[in-house]
Amino acid sequence: MSLTPGSSLRDQGRHIGPVNVDQTLKDVNILGSLNDQTRKILSKDATVFLAVLQRTFNETRKALLQRRVIRQAELDKGNVLDFLPETKHIRENDAWRGPVPAPGLVDRRTEITGPTDRKMVVNALNADVWTYMADFEDSNAPTWDNMVNGQVNLYDAIRKQVDFKQGEKEYKLRTDRVLPTLIARARGWHLEEKHVTVDGEPMSASLFDFGLYFFNNAEELVRRGTGPYFYLPKMESHLEARLWNDVFNLAQDYIGMRRGTIRGTVLIETIPAAFEMDEIIYELRDHSSGLNCGRWDYIFSVIKRFRNNSAFVLPDRSAVTMTVPFMDAYVKLLIKTCHHRGVHAMGGMAAQIPIKNDDEANAKAMDGVRADKLREVRAGHDGTWVAHPALAAIANDVFNAHMPTPNQLHVRREDVQVSGNDLLNMNVPGKITEDGIRKNLNIGLGYMEGWLRGVGCVPINYLMEDAATAEVSRSQLWQWVKHGISTDEGKKVDKAYALKLLKEQAEELEGKAGKGNKYQLAAKYFGTQVTGEEYAEFLTSLLYNEITNVSDKTPAAKL
Repeated sequence: MSLTPGSSLRDQGRHIGPVNVDQTLKDVNILGSLNDQTRKILSKDATVFLAVLQRTFNETRKALLQRRVIRQAELDKGNVLDFLPETKHIRENDAWRGPVPAPGLVDRRTEITGPTDRKMVVNALNADVWTYMADFEDSNAPTWDNMVNGQVNLYDAIRKQVDFKQGEKEYKLRTDRVLPTLIARARGWHLEEKHVTVDGEPMSASLFDFGLYFFNNAEELVRRGTGPYFYLPKMESHLEARLWNDVFNLAQDYIGMRRGTIRGTVLIETIPAAFEMDEIIYELRDHSSGLNCGRWDYIFSVIKRFRNNSAFVLPDRSAVTMTVPFMDAYVKLLIKTCHHRGVHAMGGMAAQIPIKNDDEANAKAMDGVRADKLREVRAGHDGTWVAHPALAAIANDVFNAHMPTPNQLHVRREDVQVSGNDLLNMNVPGKITEDGIRKNLNIGLGYMEGWLRGVGCVPINYLMEDAATAEVSRSQLWQWVKHGISTDEGKKVDKAYALKLLKEQAEELEGKAGKGNKYQLAAKYFGTQVTGEEYAEFLTSLLYNEITNVSDKTPAAKL
């Protein structure tokens, strides 16, 4: 479809309001390469839509990010978080509810997650699951090719034209059952897409991911019986949810779609957001499809936001389980809040990978997955996440046995009473050990090295690690050095000790890797983050320039 200057999509049944294409595209530049496939995604019309989103919402986005900085300064002074007094009326009003579940989102008992490369898309949609969260965020390194080709892959998958051949192996969508409902996860508000500039500024990565997926697929998804559904990550306040709601309303109005067609599931993966669950659902209201326990990012957020407070020092990562007080309180409050408002409460990730050639170790790992999913379903969760298709059968067995209904929205958890102190209860038994430090270094280096090669989902020690676990690893090391913690063996964790162990682990990993690895580059960046001094808000932001192809001399692509 081609638009002429001064025409509007409403003229073709899709849009309310005028669109002057030439004027809108002025000072909009695509700095990544395009081919015939990616041009169908980044069409002139789609780019106009992106520009409208960016110009309408980017200033609000930046203001909200500045609010995070202000809040951090308050926490650094020793203040703590609590439920907001100004929104007490929302929390205490029992009359309002979220919407009924959208088509394809009534039963979400098992969701598979993963990046948007073509092989993963086919394998995920062929898995025995109910939904597939196609991830543009933490399990995806945001190279330009990854981002635009991921959009192409989802476009093709929605239209069931994603089959392909790799060598002698064919990858085809199954035809013997209804495919899982597709949910896309856009990048968080803090990230930028530097390959697209609008008025001289990089575009919001959130708006880029959302805008392309929505503009190209929303009507087709509805035609096929579902809708444009999203996972919304990394939010820290209900005001950030309000911004998403405004984006959703504009987007639906723009193409003439009924408001409320879009649905967004919010990952509660930051400690500030845990104090605003009701408010986040309230802000999204007709667009809400529930909340999810983003467990590893949540632990990362607790450490990050209270990193300068010695009362929040945690032991080795392996000791911070879902049953420790602050994690248990977070889960219970999320389930109670969601079901009180009539929306789904989704459980967390099982990141295990089957262990081949060691039946005993594999059986132990799978028993751990089964126990985790049993804890979730008994707590009242409506579904859960797996990272590997082989784990779907375990999750299905547990949820099928204990949840004969499509969901557990009727499980109100009125027995639960969670206070602000419960959410901040750092009484976590465990030790800080050199082995725990080395494991953190291995995970952090291993993930960062893969990410620098353009791989955002990295198998390490039979776990599928993404950015969240790497963030926990470096944040713990930073915190231990900052507060002069001693290991269980009696060794003080200071800057010299941390850098010594980092050097040893980097050399060991590099020695085992093949040519072309990026462990030394990863160690260079990681070394700035484990000394108790400099602390980047996100590793992905710290590393992003290493995987971009943008310079002052990069020519703009022609649409």
